[in-house]
Amino acid sequence: MLVQARADAAENVRERLVRHGATSVTNAAHTALFTCDVTVAALNAIVTDRDVLHISSDSMVRSLETSYLDQDVLLGTEALLPRTYTGANVGVAVIDSGILPNANEKVVATYDFITSNGTKVGAKDPYGHGTHVSGLIASTGKTSSDLYEGIAPDTRLIALRALTGNGAGYTSSVINAIDFAIAQRTKLGIDILNLSLGHPIYEPASTDPLVQAVQRAVDAGIVVVVSAGNFGGDPTTHVVGYGGITSPANAPNAITVGAVETVQTATRADDIVAWYSSRGPTWYDGFQKPDLVAPGSHLVSDVPTSSAIATTYPRGLIKTSGTTNLTKLSGTSMAAGVVSGVVSLMIDANRRNYPGGHLTPQAIKAMLEYSALPIAGYDTLSQGAGAVNAAGAVRLAASTDTRQPNGAWWLMSPVDTWSVIGGEILAWGQHIVWGDHIVWADRVFRNDPAWGQHIIWGDHLVWGDTALSAHSTVWDDGSPAVWGSHIVWGDSLIGEATSSGTMWGNLSTSVSADHIVWGDLSSLAIAPTALSWSNLEQANGDLVAK
Repeated sequence: MLVQARADAAENVRERLVRHGATSVTNAAHTALFTCDVTVAALNAIVTDRDVLHISSDSMVRSLETSYLDQDVLLGTEALLPRTYTGANVGVAVIDSGILPNANEKVVATYDFITSNGTKVGAKDPYGHGTHVSGLIASTGKTSSDLYEGIAPDTRLIALRALTGNGAGYTSSVINAIDFAIAQRTKLGIDILNLSLGHPIYEPASTDPLVQAVQRAVDAGIVVVVSAGNFGGDPTTHVVGYGGITSPANAPNAITVGAVETVQTATRADDIVAWYSSRGPTWYDGFQKPDLVAPGSHLVSDVPTSSAIATTYPRGLIKTSGTTNLTKLSGTSMAAGVVSGVVSLMIDANRRNYPGGHLTPQAIKAMLEYSALPIAGYDTLSQGAGAVNAAGAVRLAASTDTRQPNGAWWLMSPVDTWSVIGGEILAWGQHIVWGDHIVWADRVFRNDPAWGQHIIWGDHLVWGDTALSAHSTVWDDGSPAVWGSHIVWGDSLIGEATSSGTMWGNLSTSVSADHIVWGDLSSLAIAPTALSWSNLEQANGDLVAK
């Protein structure tokens, strides 16, 4: 359990937790947050404590991936060759199962949050997931004769190990890792946090300790990239469902990434949103997520030879080279790694061209969305602003002088709002999904107050001459109505459209489409306690629930 106390009463709360019978009471890195085990009697006493602000589940977070067997064309579909920028001197902290690098990758250090609050340890990754994600960000490609190079091969990697050898770990471990990254940001040179993990959304974002940790990191100037979740459809039929976004992907200021199936071609014409990629809106709050989508299926990267992934999915292995294999995995975990690499290139480009400047997390998110390439046939809840356009986003970052004063035009050279990929000329989406609005504007070309470091994404503000309110929504942009499809919680179907209206599953017999609020479960007769958050396995080339 996670207990949030008033900051000025934290020690008193700790003493009372012990007095009430709570065991294993431990301070998280965020000092007013405690982890503990409680009995029912202790819980009843704690909930009446006026110095306790909130109680949350110390839930298990899991990595989000599965094994696949096709070829990867990552750099081609992102138009990153030949290279101009490589992520030099940019630091990405990967909160995952660890990183076991090959000799050519720049892994600065590994810190453990499974058995400690940040002890420096030797490099290891018994599960393999963190190594695979990190390779997509920054592999030099040396183990594959440069065939499977990461997005930003000169990026510095910092491994914050919070997931165990089975790919799971406690929320408190992840929170401690995030707070460590904030505290050590300058010393370790951390610019980006990659969180390819998640758990079901159990409470509103405003009280979720994991979401609030992400918000603190962004407020400190760190770009946080999070996987959306792999709960976008029925595991057997692949029928699409909505509402599968996980925590902390529901953090407003995070860059939440869904997955694209590139069909193993560089061209974007045949791209589709992967069936498993979690769609919005978020539970409780009804936030629009994901923010964008990125290649996430059949991606080749490193995995330790002795890791659980390598030994469990041997059919996916491509090559053995000492302690490191290459394998193909799919999931929004992989898509998040791709976007973290793109952000590293953006920061590198901006710093090289404008020394002393600083792209805020909000500005980077806006540039990614503005340059994204919408995928035909998909609504905003499925793809956000569209598919990441690495070359376009880097071009924007390379032309933006963030040293310009507030309100000034900061685009220093003309930027074509189109990209050439796979021989096709593709127009950028040129819009930004701000909260529940689509903003069609060139505001990304100037130092707008919206890009300030302490602005919460989606908050009401005056954008140019137009006041944004919460009453118009991108969900009604002419796309197929969400109610016309399926509603899922985690990997369980709870709602389906029928000829007689919206039919809800066995969670409640009293819920109907005319009074339910997106994500507001207060009207449900019983809680969704039977959710399964198992890993996904490979079966005849398809994703199935374990």
